[in-house]
Amino acid sequence: MCGIVGYIGTEQAAPIILDGLSKLEYRGYDSAGMAIFDGEKINTRKAVGRLKVLENLTHGGENMKGTSGIGHTRWATHGAPSDINSHPHMNNAGTIAVVHNGIIENYIPLKKKMQDKGYQFVSETDTEVLAHLLDYYYKGNPLEAITKVLHRVEGSYALGIMFADQPDKIFAARKDSPLIVGKSDNGSFIASDVPAILKYTRTVYYVDNQEVVELQQGSLRFFSVDEEEIEKQPVTIDWDANAAEKAGYEHFMLKEIYEQPKTINDTISPRIKDNDIVIEELNMSDEEIKEITKIHIVACGSAYHTGVTAKYVIEGLARIPVEVDVASEFRYRDPILQKGNMVIVISQSGETADTLAALRESRERGFKVLGIVNVVGSSIAREADSVMYTWAGPEIAVATTKAYSAQLTALYMLAMKFARVRGTIDQEKFAGMLTDLRCLPDQIELLLGQKEKIQHFANRYVGARDIFFIGRGIDYAISLEGSLKLKEISYIHSEAYAAGELKHGTISLIEDGTLVVALATQPDLFQKTISNMVEVKARGAFVMAVTIEGNKAIEKAADYVIYIPETNPYFTNSLAIIPLQLFSYYVAVGRGCDVDKPRNLAKSVTVE
Repeated sequence: MCGIVGYIGTEQAAPIILDGLSKLEYRGYDSAGMAIFDGEKINTRKAVGRLKVLENLTHGGENMKGTSGIGHTRWATHGAPSDINSHPHMNNAGTIAVVHNGIIENYIPLKKKMQDKGYQFVSETDTEVLAHLLDYYYKGNPLEAITKVLHRVEGSYALGIMFADQPDKIFAARKDSPLIVGKSDNGSFIASDVPAILKYTRTVYYVDNQEVVELQQGSLRFFSVDEEEIEKQPVTIDWDANAAEKAGYEHFMLKEIYEQPKTINDTISPRIKDNDIVIEELNMSDEEIKEITKIHIVACGSAYHTGVTAKYVIEGLARIPVEVDVASEFRYRDPILQKGNMVIVISQSGETADTLAALRESRERGFKVLGIVNVVGSSIAREADSVMYTWAGPEIAVATTKAYSAQLTALYMLAMKFARVRGTIDQEKFAGMLTDLRCLPDQIELLLGQKEKIQHFANRYVGARDIFFIGRGIDYAISLEGSLKLKEISYIHSEAYAAGELKHGTISLIEDGTLVVALATQPDLFQKTISNMVEVKARGAFVMAVTIEGNKAIEKAADYVIYIPETNPYFTNSLAIIPLQLFSYYVAVGRGCDVDKPRNLAKSVTVE
């Protein structure tokens, strides 16, 4: 997820673009850049690091004169954060500039074709191929060149484009990445999100999929990818400017909860090709996958909980033994690693100190390590033998939501890939699971539609002292994350237990009115969990259950039920966690807690 801004008008462009990018830095902050037309040529400035570095480099934009330009703040997906990989990207002649938010999925074959035609690539990004394709097709008609390029690329994009010989125009295009354009008396604007231009105009147009926009100082023209002109109506934005960076949401955490359908889709889409899972970055042959004798998953916090889920999924599908360790324990217990073992480390930031130490120890012992991370160019990404990126975009709230969901999705795909290669599931089952995987984003959208119901229930437990979560199998893994989410943002004491352990001491904690959240999504364990619910209810507990649609029998044992759509039992975590995230969020809001920045916590734990 990156942020783009563009401007053409009567004012100096660079200060406006920098100001707009500052409102989008939550979308990416590992590098930034601008391209400004100075009346003769396109000048670019790019800098790795926060936007402040670019601001200092350009003296707040004062040393980049010109009234048209495009800018970008980057969250790396292809190519580590660096000046060269920063946007804008140019054609070899320096006459076309492009900024891009999204992923060009077929950039590798396109890059090869352009190199064969003599084009020189200087970056590691997928975006640079767009600049060279535009150069290849450009014969004086920008719209024609842009639409020809868009017909060739696969993936997602929001684009800002400049042509040096078209000084009175800039262009924008969109597919599956957010993009708006705006208009004021002083010019026209491109932006990834409303906050970037709210200071300058409240009149915006939402660009739809596969549309191209031609922007001039006093006009906007919209076209389809077939070059047919389109009429669009403006929208007047009445948001409060201070809330705009959160797109109208009260907190970043809530915004990120709602971004999970897109996050999961972004993690899935580039890796499904011809009804198969292709994980090119895995860098393992089928023979190497078949030779795996055991997998060690090492992580901390919520990432550890995704590992617990992965244990059930990988063992169940691929029949490979899996051991899951908290990273701080793994590094000090002298773990037994043997020939054929594989180590997987999971971290949103890629900088988690204990996880990084576990990676280094594993590699020192001669074992290959796969890193599942969100931040391109992070320490784990650089030091692991192979990296599987989750592409969740920057996550601002300390309590993870969308990065957790992206990690789960990556692990599902890994398990399915291993199972298919090892022959432990047949094609029919694999195809069915692939269908269920693709349905997850839409199913999460349906669950998000229940937020008012969940909020109403959460308000009843704002004053709770203790809340317990129980489940069996994968439901236990969900319970772990649900409990952590609640306690880290609401400060209510909460614990998660394997439901079968209740009689071994835990049930003594149940008092009249104690809330017990019971997860019951696994068909083979459903009746067992019902029995545990009856046990706690007999001791005075109020039971909230989360189960699959159609499991009406649970209503006899539960006081309150949230139903989730039917999916493959291995994937239920991705759906069941949504109401638990919303429940935790609304309890914390009701208690007046700082949801985005809970006390005593940091987003990335980079010390032991």
